[in-house]
Amino acid sequence: MILLSGDLGAGKSVFARAFINALPGPQEEVPSPTFTLVQTYQRGAQEVWHFDLYRLESPEEAWELGFEEALADGISLIEWPERLGGELPSSRLEIEIRYKTPQDSREARLTPVGTWCGRLAEQRGQDRA
Repeated sequence: MILLSGDLGAGKSVFARAFINALPGPQEEVPSPTFTLVQTYQRGAQEVWHFDLYRLESPEEAWELGFEEALADGISLIEWPERLGGELPSSRLEIEIRYKTPQDSREARLTPVGTWCGRLAEQRGQDRA
């Protein structure tokens, strides 16, 4: 579960597009699911769920989009996760994308929660080896 937050136009959908196309499988168009609310992609043996929750009016509406199924299987990328309220999973990677000055640059802050803490620490150890 990867949560993507940031202002409109900060690059959440751009990140999701790059992430999906970096996984095994053919390059494909990855539109922002702003109007469909969710798109799924089969990438090798993994299913990727790409949610855009901007238009949700209540956290309960996420369950109607297949959120429970997405939690059970595959990879979930969630734009506007704050719309989930208290429904956030206990294990997740939070990525906040922010504008920097000058306006054309960005920075990303990664915050691991739950099992993601160990995953990132393990990755850092491998990078140093």
